[in-house]
Amino acid sequence: MKKILKMKKTLLGVVAACTFAVIAFAAEAPFNENIPDKYTVKTGDTLWDISDFFLRDPWLWPEIWYVNPQIKNPHLIYPGDMISLVYIDGRPRLTLERSRNVKLSPGVKVLPHAAAIPALPLDIVNNFLSRNRIVTQEEIDAAPYVVAGYEKRLLSGVNDTFYARGQFDETPSYGLYRIGKPYVDPETKEELGIRAQDVGSAKLKTVDGDIGTLLATRVIEEIRIGERLLPHEERRLESVFYPDSPDSAIKGIILAVEGGLSQVGHLDVVAINQGEREGLKQGDVLAIFKRGETVTDKIAKEKITLPNERAGLLMVFRTFEKMSYGLILNAERPLAVNDIVENP
Repeated sequence: MKKILKMKKTLLGVVAACTFAVIAFAAEAPFNENIPDKYTVKTGDTLWDISDFFLRDPWLWPEIWYVNPQIKNPHLIYPGDMISLVYIDGRPRLTLERSRNVKLSPGVKVLPHAAAIPALPLDIVNNFLSRNRIVTQEEIDAAPYVVAGYEKRLLSGVNDTFYARGQFDETPSYGLYRIGKPYVDPETKEELGIRAQDVGSAKLKTVDGDIGTLLATRVIEEIRIGERLLPHEERRLESVFYPDSPDSAIKGIILAVEGGLSQVGHLDVVAINQGEREGLKQGDVLAIFKRGETVTDKIAKEKITLPNERAGLLMVFRTFEKMSYGLILNAERPLAVNDIVENP
């Protein structure tokens, strides 16, 4: 049996098992070949791995899952549980048989020594979100900015006092951001948003006119003159993702990769030029395509462009109005900035 642990150990997993329902499946079920009739969940498995093991298109997991009415919460899967491939009314379905190590009683739930199969790559996603934010020029212009360090120092570190100028409200603490270059759509030339890199946090001590005295409470990089102060963002990040195909037609490109690189690989985080206005939502899965090369047809004596080739898969985990961030789930070949993203 081929191994299912294709993702790095750091990836806690991406949940595809939710809102389980019996959905009519008119077309041939998208199962992989030579899969077993039964599979026992092991410690270290993830729901995305299991979905990828059984299905050609892992995000279709909810469509072939069959509800077991004896399991009160089928959203949770534990090591030792048995997943079975069965046929119901002539159609293939996956069922879950709970391990006896999980005991349920009225008002009390005793979990086995191993926790439920994790649902979200929080370590990867949170690390990214803690360093990046998309803002508008209006937000930047309205934000206070660092004018000096204590005793005219140019750089400030943790527990240092520094000074900022601008309009301060009753916000007791701020995030410190280094403003980067705007994301620009290479085709329409529209500005999609401006990257703000998180460099730390600060607590407001006193305000004298438009000058605020602050204490640096957290520093990722040394605080420079010109850093902007923004209220701490309330991150609306779902605790559980439901990978699915987008509801609308999506065609965009990879704008950038975290870290400022041009090459993209497995578990990298990328920015794409499609967002909420195009209908994208958290959990949407997009296929990544390499652009077809231009070659010369020596018979017809003309240049032609070969078809685009599918090369990977990403899941959108955060959306903004005009752009989104996605996590690379699969990379069959080296990916790059300007590669195409489309409906899977």
